[in-house]
Amino acid sequence: MATTTSGTTLSLNLSGEHRKLSKIVQSANFVAGLGIEGDRHATERTERQGYQVLIVDNETLQKLDLEPGVIKEQVTTTGIDVASLKVGQQLALGDEVVIEISKDAPPCSRMEEIRQGLQSELEGRRGMLASIVTGGTVNVGDAICLL
Repeated sequence: MATTTSGTTLSLNLSGEHRKLSKIVQSANFVAGLGIEGDRHATERTERQGYQVLIVDNETLQKLDLEPGVIKEQVTTTGIDVASLKVGQQLALGDEVVIEISKDAPPCSRMEEIRQGLQSELEGRRGMLASIVTGGTVNVGDAICLL
């Protein structure tokens, strides 16, 4: 995928119960320093502060024959090459929310529960982890812009 600096929020997914499918929502409240309201990973724990949001592009999911939310990302994008983002870059999601890229998201062993071999297929392709710099509401269809 060519490097692009803007895209669209295709899907928002909240992780509820442990090892259960993510819940697809039309809008979500992003809380700075915490995570996404209603997501089981939203926490004030110090070790999670740089890793409040997992973002991945749908183009990568399509190449792997996966649906949005299956690999536990909270934000699925289209039109922006998430793998090309660098640590420290900030993205505006809609009119209110700003997130900052923290690191590449390594695929965990739980990916094997989704499909045998998926963990290795996702090496370097699972998306990016980010922290929420400015909170607010994000809706499906909102623009995403590199700041």
